[in-house]
Amino acid sequence: MSPSRSRRDRGAIAVTLGDPRGIGPDVAFRAVEKLAARDPALRIVFLGPPELLDRAPAGHDRVAVEGWDGSEAGAGRASVRAIEAAVAKAGAGEVGAIVTAPVHKPALHRAGWPFAGQTELLQHLTGASVVGMLMAAESTRLGGPLRVLLATTHLALRDVPGTLTEELLVEQVSLLHRSLRTYWGLAQPRIALCALNPHASDEGLFGDEESRVFAPAVMRLRALGMDVTPPLPADTVFTRALAGAFDAVAAPYHDVGMAAFKTASFGSGVNVTLGLPFVRTSPDHGTAFDLAAHPERADASSMEEALRLAGRLAHARF
Repeated sequence: MSPSRSRRDRGAIAVTLGDPRGIGPDVAFRAVEKLAARDPALRIVFLGPPELLDRAPAGHDRVAVEGWDGSEAGAGRASVRAIEAAVAKAGAGEVGAIVTAPVHKPALHRAGWPFAGQTELLQHLTGASVVGMLMAAESTRLGGPLRVLLATTHLALRDVPGTLTEELLVEQVSLLHRSLRTYWGLAQPRIALCALNPHASDEGLFGDEESRVFAPAVMRLRALGMDVTPPLPADTVFTRALAGAFDAVAAPYHDVGMAAFKTASFGSGVNVTLGLPFVRTSPDHGTAFDLAAHPERADASSMEEALRLAGRLAHARF
């Protein structure tokens, strides 16, 4: 492959169509049509069941995977096969980024893929040693950007305290720091840690994780030259980030980060998987089966943002 061809391929974006029963295919098609009208050079490779690809916008490549047999397990298989094919294309250098439409986690399980979500599935398929789930909105309802790393992702709340170790915090914040430098061009990212307990435990009144887990992690991260805060209360840290005090927040568990993020940025938020050998983004919503019968009502703006950010981050990577 010539150098010029390689550069062009790095600009292509693979779009997996997700669960065929949800709004993913429709919002993907509408988002690509809108963006392509503004940027005729946009190169998309759609991957999904052949019956969905028949509706894909013209002028883009299509890769058919296993057809959907109408069952939930079949929907899960079709979703996974599209992701597998996209990962293969990214590994071969044929695309520079992957944007994934939403999947249904129970369908993945019925299809024999016992992963908590696409992030974990992508880690399995690529063999990545460490991955991170970053929710990124470059603009929000309050104006400024908001980037939230979920230090723990899809697990029961009762399991969070035992999972949130010093080692995990150091691992996840280090990955966030590297990614902000590489992809966002921030020479010295300012990272805030969101506490686990109310009021950051108020000196041990409401738990000891802030002193036992967070404090030694902060010491190690600062020793590595990172600009990291001590654990800050959840009821103020996100407001401060939106005001520009921090470049990103590391949240200790899924819902404390996602509730703040989606309140400020629903429709403009993007899920970014850190640590993969390629760029991967996804819209910040799910399959929305309740809207599937009327997909024209579904908002495609988050998918548009996922496509824009995928292209931007892929360009920064290379």
